[in-house]
Amino acid sequence: MMLDQKKARHLVADDTYQRLRHALFNFVLMPGDRITEQQLCERFNVSRTPVRQALFRLQQEGYVEVLFRSGWRVLPLDFKTFDALYDFRILIETESVQRLCDGRIQGSLERTNSVLEDLRATWFVQKPNRNYNIQTVSRLDEEFHCAIVRAVGNLVIEQTHLEITERIRIIRKLDFTRNTRIDATYDEHARILRAILTKRSEQARLLLRAHVEASQTQVRQITLHQLEQTRQTLSAKEAEWVY
Repeated sequence: MMLDQKKARHLVADDTYQRLRHALFNFVLMPGDRITEQQLCERFNVSRTPVRQALFRLQQEGYVEVLFRSGWRVLPLDFKTFDALYDFRILIETESVQRLCDGRIQGSLERTNSVLEDLRATWFVQKPNRNYNIQTVSRLDEEFHCAIVRAVGNLVIEQTHLEITERIRIIRKLDFTRNTRIDATYDEHARILRAILTKRSEQARLLLRAHVEASQTQVRQITLHQLEQTRQTLSAKEAEWVY
């Protein structure tokens, strides 16, 4: 019985964390917003303990800070750090592309080919069959880049790349609030993948670098006004506190 209760408390705490993180990543809670534990308890219909645990986890991850006797505040986005993470991401992904084109993989060739075939099925599609849902395309874009690194088979590099991916996820979906950018992502991913499949390493590296740097440039230009517009767009479609 004690173990069941402990497991139940852990599940509630993790669920509260995920829901609060969802609100942060979808800009339902904006940088600078102030929140109290009581507000979150009422919103999520849970006790203060899981709320506090969730907030402390998010504090450690750099998303919120505690204010003396006045609740919590959502921290401003650290664009300098994001810029550095994008630089690191480019290094990892271009090296992964080079290894794929050279055949320098760790693990089975069958596994690598399977990963690449899955990407072909997702991105080699015509406009009428493309997905224009912001959340879905953001997830597919992330998976594309992670899959390229995963296809190489180096678990240490893959884990490092996943950690970077996790940290930039909060701003990544800002790239997909316009259909024109979604179409460009489909086209660019297809070109990168064709270059990899035909072993044109230099072209693949250049295409991938240009693709990621375009996103990096968009991040550098983000303003609070754009964040507010994004919140309105996402809220109107799918960003909810409860999901």
